[in-house]
Amino acid sequence: MDQIPEIALDWHRAGKGAALATVVRTWGSAPRRVGSQLVISGAGEIEGSVSGGCVEGAVIVEAIDALEDGQPKLLTFGVSDDEAFAVGLACGGEIAILVEPVGTALPEDMLADLVAARAARKPMAYHVNTQTWARHLSEDTSDARFRMDRSGFEEETFIAIHNPPLRMAVIGAVHITQPLVQMARMAGYDPFIIDPREVFGSQARFPGETLSNEWPDEALTDWGIDARTAVVTLSHDPKIDDPALHVALRSDAFYIGALGSTRTHAKRVARLTEAGFSEGDMERIHSPVGLDIGSANPAEIAIATMAQITAVLRGKQ
Repeated sequence: MDQIPEIALDWHRAGKGAALATVVRTWGSAPRRVGSQLVISGAGEIEGSVSGGCVEGAVIVEAIDALEDGQPKLLTFGVSDDEAFAVGLACGGEIAILVEPVGTALPEDMLADLVAARAARKPMAYHVNTQTWARHLSEDTSDARFRMDRSGFEEETFIAIHNPPLRMAVIGAVHITQPLVQMARMAGYDPFIIDPREVFGSQARFPGETLSNEWPDEALTDWGIDARTAVVTLSHDPKIDDPALHVALRSDAFYIGALGSTRTHAKRVARLTEAGFSEGDMERIHSPVGLDIGSANPAEIAIATMAQITAVLRGKQ
């Protein structure tokens, strides 16, 4: 999960010092999206990335300088900039990076409020005027331009949208689930595995993962599904998968996938239709689950599933 603001707050409170570096603009080909963050401690520790390694060295130097004088900076790197080219931004693009020392430029209480909102799964917008350096938080993230993870400029004000962390509910602790939850974590999701069959859904098979042995409809209702949640049913047993789909289809889940062949899905559609779900509801279910890449084993099916979830998240499907 993306925990950069949380790490920045922890480092600051531990007395290490912390500066947040955020990509605020990109032109042409750029290695990281607007909103990507890097946190730098006064001891030179780093977490995150603003350029995939291209200009991190230069940003770290500027961030440590900012920690000493307490002032924010707006940096620009591009191929036309000799310094940027020297540190490796040779992809043909330009990036602008905002550097903010915590506790001076970025008030500790404002960062703490942002971290608290993220923990409560409340979307939050962070506004900073790059001319006056005035800042504030807002719960209004309804601007259509800021879909999912997008952030950007509105005149001279940069608005960073902090959506709740991504989550994934996986129903059925089967062999596909094992590589899928590993890939989900690497992609920034917090997985939740549900299987009423304790022999499948056990810590022995999924060490350290969040598990529930309740029936999926009960577990999902208690857990809560929002627009930052993907739901994947993999048990291949209608008694387990169907209750989960009932809850998922009545939620704002951005992705719903179900394991099974075309024939299996046709039977599933018939059952869901009989239960009162509409044709539009059926269109929300991705089945057979995953992109068609010829997957033949559990890990490959997990790759195809993770790729499809990513495509839906980024508006490519």
